[in-house]
Amino acid sequence: MSHPKHNARIGVDVGGTFTDVILQAQDGSATIRKLLSTPPNYDAAVVEAVAGMQAPGRTVTGVVHGTTVATNAVLEHRGAKTALLTTHGFRDVLELRRLRIPHMYDSFWRKPAPLVPRRLRFEAHERVAADGQILAALDPAEVRLLAAHMRDAGVESVAVCFLHSYRFPEHEQLAGAILTEELPDVTISLSSEILREQREYERTATTVVNAYVRPLMGRYVADIRRGLDRGGVEAPLTIMQSSGGVMSAEDATHRPVLALESGPAAGVVAALGMTRRLGYPNVIAFDMGGTTAKASLIENGAVSRGREYEAGGSLSAGSRLMRGSGELLRIPTIDIAEVGAGGGSLAWLDTAGGLQVGPRSAGASPGPACYGRGGTEPAVTDANVYLGYMPAGAVADGQITISRELAEQALRRVAEPLGLSLQEGAAGIHAIANSRMTRALRSVSSEKGRDPREFALIAYGGAGPVHAVGLAEELGCRTVLVPVLAGLFSALGLLFARPEFHDVFTCHLDARTVDPTLITDVFADLETRLAPQLHGAAPEWIRSAELRYGGQTWEVEVTLPDGRVTRELLNELIDRFEAEHERLYGVKGQDDSPIEIRALRLAGLGPSNAVDRLEVGDTTPIRDESRRAFLGGEWIDVPVRTRSSIGETPQAGPMLIDEYDTTVVVRPGWTARLDATTETLVLERP
Repeated sequence: MSHPKHNARIGVDVGGTFTDVILQAQDGSATIRKLLSTPPNYDAAVVEAVAGMQAPGRTVTGVVHGTTVATNAVLEHRGAKTALLTTHGFRDVLELRRLRIPHMYDSFWRKPAPLVPRRLRFEAHERVAADGQILAALDPAEVRLLAAHMRDAGVESVAVCFLHSYRFPEHEQLAGAILTEELPDVTISLSSEILREQREYERTATTVVNAYVRPLMGRYVADIRRGLDRGGVEAPLTIMQSSGGVMSAEDATHRPVLALESGPAAGVVAALGMTRRLGYPNVIAFDMGGTTAKASLIENGAVSRGREYEAGGSLSAGSRLMRGSGELLRIPTIDIAEVGAGGGSLAWLDTAGGLQVGPRSAGASPGPACYGRGGTEPAVTDANVYLGYMPAGAVADGQITISRELAEQALRRVAEPLGLSLQEGAAGIHAIANSRMTRALRSVSSEKGRDPREFALIAYGGAGPVHAVGLAEELGCRTVLVPVLAGLFSALGLLFARPEFHDVFTCHLDARTVDPTLITDVFADLETRLAPQLHGAAPEWIRSAELRYGGQTWEVEVTLPDGRVTRELLNELIDRFEAEHERLYGVKGQDDSPIEIRALRLAGLGPSNAVDRLEVGDTTPIRDESRRAFLGGEWIDVPVRTRSSIGETPQAGPMLIDEYDTTVVVRPGWTARLDATTETLVLERP
């Protein structure tokens, strides 16, 4: 039996370009690795990284994984061949969608094609009323006939979504049992198990996305599990959820839609923990990796959360003002905006000869041209290397060596046709990438009524600290925070995450007159449903409710105050709702306006296993004392520093702080100091 101090947990974050791994021992010591991802078999890098961290006398007690496999399948439309079984008359719900369009005056805009084509959408002649009355019973023979059609069509996965099954799931359960019997090799997703909420489009769309990625996610998780077993790692495998919590590998294969944004969520969880320790309650979290840039808001010491998320549009985001250009998901999620602008995003010329950046990315293979792995098109990283922001030399545990000469060759492909110098072309690529990323940052701040000048910016991801100060200047932020291990920060966030499960009860109650006992009974029932998933842990329960004024279509979610449910507590809930409604929309109802409770929600959070202290040896490679870089509109020799050489007294820029996993660019007019407690770099503009 191993000694507790030798126990360790591993966080593995798979990105489009790099796979980041952190092993954290119980005594606080940490081991890190950064490997190239291995598309399309992303699990290979995961298994290699984890197996390489095995050591005599060390026991791995858990592997926490964040992945973009499900997200990429939706973005690239390479999920399973999926069928939909729904109530007669609701075949075209996926086609009708919601009246949301990304460009108000674009008469050429078309709704994206559904993930399930019409020929694979089947109707069952069943009907259950809103009160549970069976208007038309489900015919098992009809379901078997439809299963035969699905078999002939070669479907790999089926989504089942019947009317009102969020309250009365019996027909769905019967259909699911028959389909499982008739189609033993096909995965079946029931809406009553994926999303127990009303609204047919949202429930159908979410269940379809779950079915669409379920076979792929199942194979991926199984491959990782087999690889870990072969490597002698028998520890439980858990998967990060979009909500910031973790779930078991079995849950992830059953409900992969909950893990669609698992990687970005991990970074926000780490940012929340770090900024709390630093004493910054209001922060914009900014994560720039190889393929995308993400932004999220931390306000009053809490992350911004949402119930809807749209994936696959030009801007993936969770917002009450959805864009309508992607796949709508109704899942618990951290509110994250995402754009296709990362270190690997490629620069190209459009038909009018204009310079564009992204969303296409070089990824891990071949990667930016400067990686020397066969890439010839210029990426943002190539521009940053040429401008001197990033050093040439070995990166990613020595797997690649960055070449400035190869970056120059690639930049000529866009600079020469435009009649630009390499400097102008590289600076243009850097500026356009910043412009695209500013869109994500503004979508979580100024577009939600927040002034970004009142927030600090915490930057992480391999490319985040390179661009952070320039973005802060555009937003008006005066403070930039760069945590230790910024390039592996999302992997660190995985180790902070807690087990988390959600459930909901859809209802229609008068908030002013409802019996508090009814609310108590509902939450007790939800606790009973969630408790088994937490495997005996003493959970933290978070209660919330969705309310609206009578006659409204959409609800506002507010947290239920702590304590026993009484009339006084419900009155406080009403006050919270009206205050939030006024903050969001600028108005609130009259004193006697009817207020309805449309849903009661419960989240169960398990214990945290995170170790507060993190000790990493000096992994910064030795660089030159200075590097020529294009800053402030001119080429200058910029001092190159390491994090450990920055003291607690502010030091004036410009400077370049080279790290194992990133470079921090401190532009002229900014200062840098080191927070002694957390080793976070604090960049400030006086």
